[in-house]
Amino acid sequence: MSTPYSVPRAVLATAFATFVAFMGIGVVDPLLPLIGREMGATPFQVEWLFTSYISVMAITMLISGYLATRLGSKRTLSLGLGLVVVFATASGLAPSIPVFAAIRGGWGLGNALFTSTALSIIVGVSSGGLIQAITLYEAALGLGIASGPLLGGALGAYSWRYPFFGTATLMAVGLIATILSVQEPPNREGRRTLRQVVGALKDSRVATNALVALTYSYAFFTVLAYSPLTLKGLTTIQLGVTYFLWGVLVAVSSTLFAPRVARRFTPISALRGTLIALLIVFLALSLTRGDALLALVVITGFPCGVANALFTTLAISVSPFTRSVSSASYNLLRWAGAAVAPILSGLIAQTYGYNKPFLVAACLLGVGAIYISIRAKLLLEALSRNQGSLTNPKQSR
Repeated sequence: MSTPYSVPRAVLATAFATFVAFMGIGVVDPLLPLIGREMGATPFQVEWLFTSYISVMAITMLISGYLATRLGSKRTLSLGLGLVVVFATASGLAPSIPVFAAIRGGWGLGNALFTSTALSIIVGVSSGGLIQAITLYEAALGLGIASGPLLGGALGAYSWRYPFFGTATLMAVGLIATILSVQEPPNREGRRTLRQVVGALKDSRVATNALVALTYSYAFFTVLAYSPLTLKGLTTIQLGVTYFLWGVLVAVSSTLFAPRVARRFTPISALRGTLIALLIVFLALSLTRGDALLALVVITGFPCGVANALFTTLAISVSPFTRSVSSASYNLLRWAGAAVAPILSGLIAQTYGYNKPFLVAACLLGVGAIYISIRAKLLLEALSRNQGSLTNPKQSR
């Protein structure tokens, strides 16, 4: 059954669950300094809360599609949401950083099962084309990332534990909505193996997009997971508002600006320009202090939103494989870059200074921009061959 404007309820339910799932990533942002102080942890130790979460996500991407094609998308989605409810609740009860990091790893497991399936469901049952489906997915993702810090800042003013209980409650609502509204997409994909996911990375088109996404994801999580530790003197609520504004820019640019850029230029040119713009901002971050640093952190949200949408579109549209295989292979490398960023940034900051992680991220963005320029012809040829899937998601099944 569809709601007005021909948006199926299954799509709305999955989009809401996506919103809450990514809220769980950002909810920790304004809490990092507070958690570090209350638990007596160094920046390096605090960043394990992100690295354990994202590392488990990256590894789980290898098997999540395997489970989805055996259990079905709805069951995999529900299993992931259920795990998030359990581990989000446990996060609010964590007695120490090591235990907290281990619990966050469990949260990452649930989020990986959910994330790897959500986009496939939205594309599979959406009445629009691929770009429209991805726009909805990116909107839910961006709003979730934006709202997470706001929730963390508001509830964290009372205790750093409360935001995790709040997230668990919202995720439980998402789980109920999923169970009641989501059905298996028509034309269910055939069974998928681990060998298919890893094997897809041998394809030069898939590997190129995923490797460039790895460099970008490192930069993205340098902002999301590390930069809160550099904004000295802000209260938990002020940090929450800061990253809420950042997340709003991510959501707005991914849904309103990215599709226009992709239509006006080629996706490859648009992505290369976005990476270069981010590189410039990160160089400025590495040289800036005080209020200007805060402003630059917020500004990064705009190019990040554009890059998110372009990378997600390319992950499916340049690949010769099914949606689930394409998504899993792409996410495996993408989240690997994200997993390394928090803990490495914390280590670099302790050793060389708090601005240096931004310089490292800028260098990686430069590598990504150069590599996608070198491989542009290959990706453009793949886009041309698969052009039909951009307007008809059923062709990519």
